[in-house]
Amino acid sequence: MAALLPLRQQIDELDSQLVELLAKRAAVTAEVGRVKQQYALPLYVPEREQALIKARRQQAKDAGVSADLIEDVLRRVMRESYQTQEAGFVCCRTSGDKVVVVGGAGALGKRFVSLFQRSGYQVEVLEQDNWHQAQAMVKGAALVLIAVPIAVTEQVIGLLPQLDPDTVLADLTSTKTGPLNAMLKTHSGAVVGLHPMFGPDISNIAKQVVIVSHGRDSENYQWLIQQLKVWGAVLTEKSAQQHDELMQLIQAMRHFSSLVYGVHLAEEQADLQQLLELSSPIYRLELAMVGRLFAQNAELYADIMLSSSAVTGLLQRYQHRFNQLSHLLAAGDKAGLMAEFAKGQQFFGPLAEQFLQESRRLLQKASDERS
Repeated sequence: MAALLPLRQQIDELDSQLVELLAKRAAVTAEVGRVKQQYALPLYVPEREQALIKARRQQAKDAGVSADLIEDVLRRVMRESYQTQEAGFVCCRTSGDKVVVVGGAGALGKRFVSLFQRSGYQVEVLEQDNWHQAQAMVKGAALVLIAVPIAVTEQVIGLLPQLDPDTVLADLTSTKTGPLNAMLKTHSGAVVGLHPMFGPDISNIAKQVVIVSHGRDSENYQWLIQQLKVWGAVLTEKSAQQHDELMQLIQAMRHFSSLVYGVHLAEEQADLQQLLELSSPIYRLELAMVGRLFAQNAELYADIMLSSSAVTGLLQRYQHRFNQLSHLLAAGDKAGLMAEFAKGQQFFGPLAEQFLQESRRLLQKASDERS
């Protein structure tokens, strides 16, 4: 329609101005990154981000614009800005100090090799094919970081040559008790267990959680803790035992449930295209989370599920509860199902409403991206 043409032209002009503004903002955030690098400031500062969003939400309300829309736009823009600030980082130790990443050719190992290199460290990668160089490689190292598969982590730690007394020994394994004990036994110096709660496919580690399990001489690895903060990581301290108990629920059980559901779909010969075509946003997101598992390394996830003998007992209890509710369903016991539902409501309490709002935002974004 002719009446729409001038309006569309106005929209195009405004969108063009928006792109230009975003380009200007990106240039400023890149400069922010350089200043942060100079003064060893963290990439992610939650207080600054929260204050910015709060102020812009209020401005949006005053202007008659959806505050949620502005927050969505800002969060996406800020995520992009973290990437523009990631070209280089300050070195929280002496620039040029040596870091050895054992398993640095692996997916997650490469991620940390890159981070340390961009922070000015001399990084060397130790793998099976150059293990004959291990003794020379670890000599004088500020940090030896273990980034090998779970199943061989403790074995690899035990094979390490003697480290210098002031070398920090750390690992990135998703279990902590066994590796931490192995490191404490192998090395007399500073030891710390780290578990990055992210995979190698992320664009940056701003806002990403890294769990820290202290081992020995924490004052000697504070530079490493600070380096993680500079990269934007959110650090959470847990003992090795606490970590492993929580990971049974967060990782092992969750991955096993996804594995079972994915195999069930395969055995039922489900038509994935039809499921996608007819799926609600919540089911599409769930299916994406299940499908994501099967796009990754089978050995890694098998190792995670097999990482603790306690997982078997946990899954047996889960199966028992599944069977209990299945019996209620088979018996048509609506009152019984509602009683179980009430148990869940009581357990989640106020968090249930918070999760509802969070999931609603996720689903809206997923719906926006649906083709």
